[in-house]
This record gives sequence, C-alpha cells and structure tokens, in this order.
Amino acid sequence: MKRLALVASVMVLAGAAALGSATAVDAWGSTGHRTIGVAAVRALPDELPAFLRTPGAAAEIGELSREPDRTKGAGQPHDRERDTAHFVDLDDDGHVMNASGPTLSQLPELKSQYDAQLAAAGIAVNDAGYLPYAIMDGFQQLARDFATWRVLNAAEAREADPAKRAWYREDRLRREALILRDMGYLSHYVGDGSQPHHMSIHYNGWGDYPNPEGFTNARSTHGAFEGAFIRRNLRLDAVEAAMPAANLDGFDLRARVAAYLNGTLSQVIPFYRLEKTGAFAADAAGEVLAPGVAFADARIAAGAAELRDLTILAWRDAGTQSIGWPAVKVADVEAGTADPWLAMIGED
Repeated sequence: MKRLALVASVMVLAGAAALGSATAVDAWGSTGHRTIGVAAVRALPDELPAFLRTPGAAAEIGELSREPDRTKGAGQPHDRERDTAHFVDLDDDGHVMNASGPTLSQLPELKSQYDAQLAAAGIAVNDAGYLPYAIMDGFQQLARDFATWRVLNAAEAREADPAKRAWYREDRLRREALILRDMGYLSHYVGDGSQPHHMSIHYNGWGDYPNPEGFTNARSTHGAFEGAFIRRNLRLDAVEAAMPAANLDGFDLRARVAAYLNGTLSQVIPFYRLEKTGAFAADAAGEVLAPGVAFADARIAAGAAELRDLTILAWRDAGTQSIGWPAVKVADVEAGTADPWLAMIGED
C-alpha cells in the first residue's frame, strides 16, 4: 500500500474462481498483489521455461508479490529509499506533482537525474515517488536472470564432465529461485502501477485541488478500495477473463512503462465518478454494485497482463544478451558454439 502500511496459494485462488465466490484472503493489499502474480504466471505461454509455468511457481510469485510491502518498517535509510518506489504522483495533465515536473515520456535515463530534476523544480523527491524506475529496474533484473538461466540450462544439457554438469545444475536451481523472487518484486511494482491512486496527486481523496465534480475528500478512499473492497469481491476467474491479449510488438522499455502508467492515470477520474455513485459500497440490500467490481477486475487484470507481457519480453531480451566474464553470448551458448564455463564459474 501507498504512504502508510494500510498464505493464499494458487490452488486456493483457483478454487475460489471455480466456485464463483470471492477469494477469502487478506487484503493491492495482499489479495490484489497475490492475484496479479498468480494470473500472470497462469497466462505465460509455452515459450517460457517449464519451471516457471507450474502451480507452485504461480503460488510462490503470488506470495512474493507482497514482499515490498512486507519489508516496510526496517528502519532508515531502508524505508525512505524504498517506500517511494510504490507510486508516482502525477497531476491531471500527467506531470510529476505539478506543471514544473516532467511527464513520464520526459523522464531522464537515471533516477539520480530524475531526483536532481525534481529538486531543481522545487519538488520534494520523496513526495513525488519513482515507480517508473522501479518497474524498469525490475524488468532489467529479470532479463539478466533469464540470460543467466538460459546459459546454465544449455550448458548443463551439453556438458560431458560430471563435476561441471553438477555445478551447472546447482547454479541453475539457484537462478530459478532468484527468478521467482525477482519476478515477485516486479509483480509488486507493476501491480502498484495498475492502481489509480498510486499514479495521482489525488491519492487519498481528491485533496486540496479544484474539484468541480465534488469528488470525495475522505482519506479512507484509497485504502478501502485497494484493501477491503478487493478482498471481498475479487475473483481470479473474473480477472483472467478481463486480461487483454498480449501486446508484444514494437517494444521499447521506457515508452512501454510510460504508456502503461499513463493508462492507469486515465482511470483516476473514472474511479472518483464511480465512487460518487456508491459503486464501491454495498447497496441497501447489501449487494455490491456491479460497475465497482468490474472496475476493480479491470485494474487487477491490467496489472496481470502487463506482468505477463513484461515477463515474455524479458525472456526474449535475454536471448540477445551477453553475460559473465569473459563475456559469452547467450545465443552462442544455446547454439553450442561457445563454452561458458569460465564466464559462469568466474575467471579469477
């Protein structure tokens, strides 16, 4: 959760979907983040390695999707540096904080440059957030993980020396554990990026801004939506049905992240308009209004689809990389034209 800290397995989630009932697990809160991780893994194509396409991997990534929230409270500098990774506050025109801040398409290459740019504009870095950089960093880490795994997997299959083959196997298993962990972390930040409150200056009620439509200023709005409402009403089958088709063409990481987050920003006003109708509260008969549930399903589905796509794209990017020292090309190792032993074990 954003600002203040406002084990379901894949079998539990899938079982709830089959029964047509809401999942009964703790709060983009825990329920939302778990579901994004699980739905993304369940949607991965056969192109991805088999270890990642199992119910166990889906459950593990679902749990690890919560980890960036669970590590809060460790102290300083840990918390101050990491808490601001969960959001970026954009104004209604898409500028960070106000008209003096950059748009997402104008972000500099490095977070340090972004911090300096905000400071020069008189914008407090810790108020603005840096979610785009958290997503880009997470994608690049996952791609490196995949590059390492691809080399280890190919080398293990071809290695004739039993001792070397055993080492490749053990290092591959270590990398698989890291892939689950790093995909979980990426899942969390991609999930934060699908929650409209994590993209807006209107993150806890509309706030002290012009408010011609009379949107709520209740500070409980953010937490109640992403926590209790999601927990009561989210269903895995509904999320999976709402996931858009894969979008893998013309990939550019920076442009992709900006487009994804701007898409979520476009849902801020629709959220507040729905909130005015009571769509996120029970009606007189105790029934939740369908438009509120549909909105929530669409937002969680957007996060799951983006995580699915970024995982596929990271896998493909890994095939173009070189890793280790002395560096070897992933494609050459997979083709059997390069021996990666020194690159993997370390030449020192």
